[in-house]
Amino acid sequence: MTVPPSDRTTTEPGLTPPPGCPAHTATGADGVTRLFGAAAATDPMGLYEKLRATHGPVAPVLLDGDVRAWLVLGYLENRDVASRSTQFSRDPRIWHGWKSGEIDPTASPLVPMIGWRPDCVCADGEEHQRLRGAVTAGLNQFDQRGIRRHITRFAHQLVDEFCERGKAELVGQFTEHLPMLVLTHLLGMPDEYGPKLVHASRDLFKGTETSLASNAYVLETLEQLVVAKRALPGQDIASVLMSHPADLTDEEVQHHLRLILLAGYETTANLMSNVLRMVVTDPRFRGSLAGGQMTLPEAVEQVLWDEPPLMVCPGRWATGDTSLGGQEIKAGDMLLLGLAAGNVDQAVRPDPSTRVHHNRAHLSFSAGAHECPGQDISRVIADTGIDVLLTRLPDISLAVPEDELTWRSSTWARHLTALPAKFASRSPEAHDVLTPLPAPPPPSSGMPTQPQWPASEPELMRRPEPRASWRAWLRRFLRRR
Repeated sequence: MTVPPSDRTTTEPGLTPPPGCPAHTATGADGVTRLFGAAAATDPMGLYEKLRATHGPVAPVLLDGDVRAWLVLGYLENRDVASRSTQFSRDPRIWHGWKSGEIDPTASPLVPMIGWRPDCVCADGEEHQRLRGAVTAGLNQFDQRGIRRHITRFAHQLVDEFCERGKAELVGQFTEHLPMLVLTHLLGMPDEYGPKLVHASRDLFKGTETSLASNAYVLETLEQLVVAKRALPGQDIASVLMSHPADLTDEEVQHHLRLILLAGYETTANLMSNVLRMVVTDPRFRGSLAGGQMTLPEAVEQVLWDEPPLMVCPGRWATGDTSLGGQEIKAGDMLLLGLAAGNVDQAVRPDPSTRVHHNRAHLSFSAGAHECPGQDISRVIADTGIDVLLTRLPDISLAVPEDELTWRSSTWARHLTALPAKFASRSPEAHDVLTPLPAPPPPSSGMPTQPQWPASEPELMRRPEPRASWRAWLRRFLRRR
């Protein structure tokens, strides 16, 4: 399969450090490698291999602001850290960096990613089980057949927006919007808030100077959702979290909605972009799908091994002194799960070009007690959405030379910036489309505007009944008689 070129990664306009800036330097104090800045953004996978060759399966690294951490590179070491919560806690409050002044909790863009929150990700033991039980109940209330109906409707709606033009930019017009449309629907939010949340979520994961503001926007939006759902519960994740026997507070509900929204969106949008890139650039990949040798779910799993949607997962904190991968870890040290590096560890994949078939033992959704509970929803969104696109546009192909594709990298993830495609022009199809999609927000480096919820909460949560296409056809048929 085609490997994305490492020399085409770009940074956001206006965010490239000026010449001479320390961010251009690949190492910090004592020669420790930085996981941020232009050097790290150019070739993250190559950087992981250099770290592995120098330090072995666990390497010292620096995060934004030269914050110290350990990056776990080995597959077995990643599983070890993810599975031993008594030794490697998810509670960031035990990190020594808060007391040492290593980070400014009021200004650092790392805080939305490593700060403590009242959610199951930041808890261990019985508290983790209590909170995760509510999240699992919220996710499990939807059967996959029901979710697929919503995904199919939204996917057709998106395709109808560009199918007549004979061309589309699949990242900006499809893969970044479909997961958010589905997730906002499952959470119980109005569909029109998807575009603003797409912008805020992407900004938060990029770790820019506006990450704190974007995080505040997401939290405020969800706080208002909680208020609305207290007044008018429905069949959605927010309502289940509120009514669950775990007795979550409104703050806990709000932060778990944030967790589901951000984690589900980021992983699914990236996964879809990566799968579609393979479909339109690698003839062997497309040929396997067309020839029946590889199903779409198998293709999704292959991409989860080769290009994890989340490359680095924060974080674990050592509860005491220990050894890991030949390194001496001290109590309170921060560890990062290197999901992408672990997936290509030669200890488990001597030949990364070999197909993995049905193997789901990758690290793309983490492992252990904190393994992502929503991973099957992510898979079904990617599988169903891409299937609709390829069914509607079977002749779709890349509209630019492959070497012109570019990526944007951060410490945590690597995003395909655009995927221009072409195909034969086709007419839109009526697939129970509810309302036209709102226009995406204009590009901005700042925080999205504050949410303005409708004055009437019952009106906010009332959704139009879907219009069945076969009924419309039947009415037209009867009129002719």
